[in-house]
Amino acid sequence: STQAWIAQTLASPWQIVAIVASAIAIVLVVIGSFVKTMIPLRWLAVGGNVGFVIYGALHPSIVMLVLNAALLPINIVRAVQMVRLTKRVRAATKHRDGSGIWLKPYMIRTKRKAGEILFHKGDQADHLYFLVDGGIELVEIGAAIEPGTMFGAIAFFAPDRRRTLTARCTTKCTVLTIDESTLKQLYYQNPEFGFELMAQVAGGLTADKQRLEERLAHPPPAAPAPAGPGA
Repeated sequence: STQAWIAQTLASPWQIVAIVASAIAIVLVVIGSFVKTMIPLRWLAVGGNVGFVIYGALHPSIVMLVLNAALLPINIVRAVQMVRLTKRVRAATKHRDGSGIWLKPYMIRTKRKAGEILFHKGDQADHLYFLVDGGIELVEIGAAIEPGTMFGAIAFFAPDRRRTLTARCTTKCTVLTIDESTLKQLYYQNPEFGFELMAQVAGGLTADKQRLEERLAHPPPAAPAPAGPGA
């Protein structure tokens, strides 16, 4: 009966600990269902996993113990990753570091050959790039991308999501890339990351505007008219 089960549970201090741990875990899981941001959600999940592990070990319940023991390190790693990203974004925002170096742990390193095209004008945007070493040229405007620069973000926010320029490696390059799916996860999971990414896009648009103004202010000299027959 229920009274017998309660009496049996209260008679053992370990069973009391197990019941309290499971009750706390349930409360944390319920709270987590109302949380909108990823970092608090991950830490609530960690707390829930710990509570259910204690319950599974003391009650005992092998299925609950194994399941939550497997989920616990995953949630801890993800929570730590998001905390570190938040710190990097805050540091980048504070010092206005436009290089995007805070994204490097989430990017894949690739080697590119001289003359290789990273993307053509009109291509669908599917990756964000960070130049580690070497040289890259934006072909249509002849602008060089220096090592330590993140590029390719503007197209992600364009109405048609198309590249507006062609990026070509002028030398052997080491390039870090992050795909659209990972970028979206980071964007939605971490609001500060989203704001900093928008700052990157705004900076790129400002640089394009300045190049256009300089070109209009200093147009190239007109070609001389061909000499007439009697010259």
